[in-house]
Amino acid sequence: MKTLKNLGYLLGLPVILILIWWAATLETENFFVPTPASLVETFAEVWFGERIFTDVLPSIGRLAVGVLVAIVIGVVGGVLIGSVRWLRALLEPTLEFFRAIPPPVLVPVLMLLMGITDTMKVVVIISGCIWPVLLNTIEGVRAVDPVLSDSAHTYGVDGWARVRYLVLPSASPQIMAGVRQSMSLGLILMVISEMFASSSGLGFAIVQFQRSFSIPEMWSGIVVLGLLGVGMSFIFQWAERNILRWYHGQKEVENAA
Repeated sequence: MKTLKNLGYLLGLPVILILIWWAATLETENFFVPTPASLVETFAEVWFGERIFTDVLPSIGRLAVGVLVAIVIGVVGGVLIGSVRWLRALLEPTLEFFRAIPPPVLVPVLMLLMGITDTMKVVVIISGCIWPVLLNTIEGVRAVDPVLSDSAHTYGVDGWARVRYLVLPSASPQIMAGVRQSMSLGLILMVISEMFASSSGLGFAIVQFQRSFSIPEMWSGIVVLGLLGVGMSFIFQWAERNILRWYHGQKEVENAA
């Protein structure tokens, strides 16, 4: 019964929106808005074939590498900056300056410096994804309970042991919040980097469809991006439940009390 209820919550709104879409296009022929049936047919024709290997998988690869590298750099840099007061005071103005620069405007600069390569597209993704992780990690490290910190110091828990058993667990809820934001930004930047200069990828395919007035194909590419975002959300939720199992358990105990 619970499984059916969860399935209803998961599929209820999408089904309602598709029914509204179907009803709105039932007796009309709009060149720019395909019917659900024609979109499903086009989706199968376009994406269940060679384009999976030429466009979908390369995009997923760039996105995965960019987001993972941004997470690693953001967490390591955030722990270091958040733990050292003078370093935080030194770097804060510079970090705020670079954080304020929209990553898409870096695409032309990176194209000049690095050329039109996969590395350039990955760097574009990193340049936007790193900030939510870095800044959330810094704030999470700064918010470590001072009583726990003093206790760890008293018992001789210093160095890597302090980071592993005190700092990272305490900051992990905020780190995961930053990771969630970075994944959404990564998907956006992946598409933007492929729209500017590319010969493959989802962003490239969607622009090519639009320029050739292949409207159903263009919409099918947008659907692929939406499905990719949903898949990333499920992966994140699974990872968060496992990484923050102790945190959610603590919240349940507090709410029960």
